[in-house]
Amino acid sequence: MDDLYREQILEHYKRPHNFGRLEDSDLEYEDTNPFCGDEQHVFIKLDGEGRVEEVAFEGKGCAISTAATSMLTDELAGMSREELVRLPKEFVLDLLGIHISATRMKCALLGLKIVKSASLGSAADWEDEGQPGDRSEATRTGI
Repeated sequence: MDDLYREQILEHYKRPHNFGRLEDSDLEYEDTNPFCGDEQHVFIKLDGEGRVEEVAFEGKGCAISTAATSMLTDELAGMSREELVRLPKEFVLDLLGIHISATRMKCALLGLKIVKSASLGSAADWEDEGQPGDRSEATRTGI
């Protein structure tokens, strides 16, 4: 089963969904993962009722951070700002479907942190502190 999830992660990494810039976004935020250098910028357009109408992201990073944000953005349509802020880290971890080590946790949760920050209008706290990791770990583990 892990192989199926690994294939899905690699597919989202190679061809991320919702990748690009929204010029007319209502909410946006950018941030980095200080442990490995992943960088992402999220753009959110709201409808007349304040719910997510469209979402996009851009940036660079490892397979886990790119895939996690790609998968996350697929799930956000129709959510209110409050619902975005309340999304738990398990939401993203369940989307990924594989065990995420402590050194890769910030990679997996960067997109969630940025979505929450965009919704709040200021920096959100990390869901999990993780641990400093080796930037080359992504290459060694294949993801």
